[in-house]
Amino acid sequence: MKRTLVILGSTGSIGVQALELVDANPELFSVVAITATGSNVDALINQARKYGVKTVGVINNANRIRDALPGVNVIDGANASTEIAAMKCDVVLNAITGSIGLGPTLSAIKAGNQIALANKESLVAGGDLVMPLAKPNQILPVDSEHSAIWQCLQGNESSDVAQLVLTASGGPFRDRENLDDVTLEEALAHPTWAMGPVVTINSATLMNKGLEIIEAHHLFGLPYSQIAAVIHPQSIVHSMVEYKDGSTIAQASPPNMKGPIALAINNPNRIGRATTPIDWSKSSQWSFSPIDEKKFPAIALARHCGTIGGALPAIFNAANEVVVDAFIKGKFKFVEIIPTVEKIVAEFEGNSLPLLRDLADVTTIEEDARKATSALITKVSA
Repeated sequence: MKRTLVILGSTGSIGVQALELVDANPELFSVVAITATGSNVDALINQARKYGVKTVGVINNANRIRDALPGVNVIDGANASTEIAAMKCDVVLNAITGSIGLGPTLSAIKAGNQIALANKESLVAGGDLVMPLAKPNQILPVDSEHSAIWQCLQGNESSDVAQLVLTASGGPFRDRENLDDVTLEEALAHPTWAMGPVVTINSATLMNKGLEIIEAHHLFGLPYSQIAAVIHPQSIVHSMVEYKDGSTIAQASPPNMKGPIALAINNPNRIGRATTPIDWSKSSQWSFSPIDEKKFPAIALARHCGTIGGALPAIFNAANEVVVDAFIKGKFKFVEIIPTVEKIVAEFEGNSLPLLRDLADVTTIEEDARKATSALITKVSA
């Protein structure tokens, strides 16, 4: 019997690769609903027609999509993905970028749907809300690092774990000393991964690795003192688990997201040839080195915010989203991204941080952080 899939963020990189897996394995999956912002209208319409979906969710251009898809239920508005995530299905793939993915994650969990989670911000901004609601194995990680750790932990006791070791490519600037004049084009030229612009910029600052450290804390229930990160330029070893007996188990595959996506949407079964395997007949070298946290301060800042907890990770993430957007629009320098986030974190940390009891609390503190960040950017840019 085919698995029914709901894909949130179907026109993005993860969503498109998931649909390619559906194309390659039509006997395994049936896509029942897709969502996107609606900015890439033609792609969304073509996807809906190709996969015969009955429900489409969008934020923008709903009327144009309705006209093009007679008989399809088009749900529009900011909460479209949240509503659709509660549909009865086998798996919800949350491939939305940004903290707007938190609402759909909570919705899917409450509906009892299994989640293939590619939206790391759900756990960064709202991990304390998400994890207590989720049943064991209800959330399956899609990020390649967390998928690797998940695989390396299988069959072992968490009490035997010494530390989790996340790997980072180091981005395009791992060997560049002076970052003062980094252009948008340079920041988007990732050496090993093809990703959306926001994730790519986050990889260039190593903010992405900071977010992943917080995500790993929530997914695997280990303290930050047991979560490490190292530079691995080849992006072949996706992450590792070191055990207390001194052994380390690593998961390796070429830098391609189809493996993690396939495992999450078809768990517990693997999909044959989901991704091209490593050619072990060819010589290769894998290298590992420590992260220069002075050059990439996002790592230490993420650990600090995660350790303090509460509302601080949500503030941290929201500030970063605003600053990255400003950089992409040419309003801000690359080297000012993390220092600006740090200033916002310090500003909010100096006050009494609110408790996060529900989604509305997260939304409120994020909005406050966004406003403060925008005001700071305006001041710095003036």
